[in-house]
Amino acid sequence: MDTLYRLGLGSLPLLSDAETRSISAENPNGEKGGGAKEKPDDRNAGSMLGQGWKIRPCITLQPGETVTLADIKGPGVIQHIWITVRETAYRDCLLRFYWDGEETPSIEVPLGDFFCNGHALRYNVVSLPICVNPVGGFNCYFPMPFRKRARVTIENQRWEAIGGFFYQITYALQPVPDEAAYLHAQWRRSLTTREVPEHVLLDGVKGQGHYVGTFMAWTQLSNGWWGEGEIKFFMDGDKEFPTICGTGTEDYFCGAWGFGGQTYSTPFLGYPLYDKAEGRVPRHGLYRWHILDPIRFRSDLKVTMQALGWWPNHKFQPLTDDIASVAYWYQAEPHAPFPAMLPVHERFSR
Repeated sequence: MDTLYRLGLGSLPLLSDAETRSISAENPNGEKGGGAKEKPDDRNAGSMLGQGWKIRPCITLQPGETVTLADIKGPGVIQHIWITVRETAYRDCLLRFYWDGEETPSIEVPLGDFFCNGHALRYNVVSLPICVNPVGGFNCYFPMPFRKRARVTIENQRWEAIGGFFYQITYALQPVPDEAAYLHAQWRRSLTTREVPEHVLLDGVKGQGHYVGTFMAWTQLSNGWWGEGEIKFFMDGDKEFPTICGTGTEDYFCGAWGFGGQTYSTPFLGYPLYDKAEGRVPRHGLYRWHILDPIRFRSDLKVTMQALGWWPNHKFQPLTDDIASVAYWYQAEPHAPFPAMLPVHERFSR
């Protein structure tokens, strides 16, 4: 296995023929020797410094515009992504990744949710593949291999322009092992019901792969404890009963006993958001990464989470809650079609 895919620091001293490149507003094509070429004019803050200084550090996303952030000829692997922008972009802008010339994206997620900032709220996340640092510095370290081409776009579906969009996409040009799969991520939102108190995180996945992460933005619409529901992984032909079944929502995110009203953020799992501000319904943000324990499937995968609380008689209560999620997984292409993305007004949650 190539050293690029080894965990830990042990491979850092090893030499490699990989070529490092990085795309930003200052070098939009990632070209060798292609950075800091923008020429200033009198409207630019760097006009007194001249070419080669800080002239084009960010871009503006016009309303209805789709901007190609990166279009890279492979083979290679995206190693790190950093983005920052104001909160109005978090649910109103869609981030998409296309691998090897495919027509439909393998990743289609509202910008903030991809980086575990749900509800269009800004908060810090301290984990291994996703970090959100003060104030709103989005970072992703999921390795994203591609063989022929990688294309990354951002679409502004807001009614107004969004200025101050900063980004940096760092990648290595190098061979990709035959067994390397492609990263996928899918966003869903649902309102659970008394009759069916279950949120579907993922369904219809076909092919071989492994599930590597969950992010949930949970809006609580009733008083009391909301996290008795179980996560279920139906794989490789499972019908009525799953192969993997959890024991409770906080258990899946590796907390216990209702989290004790506390938040936490660790390398592999966390509960970084408990928003109980006066005048708002309680909102929660949770993540779990299956990095050392990937959930491997051979032919198909479906993932669900129940929404359960308690009745006063100490019986489980089906809940009507507003739940959004991002499922992250690697698989061989081609992937099955994604559900249609909700329109922007149905993604809004501030």
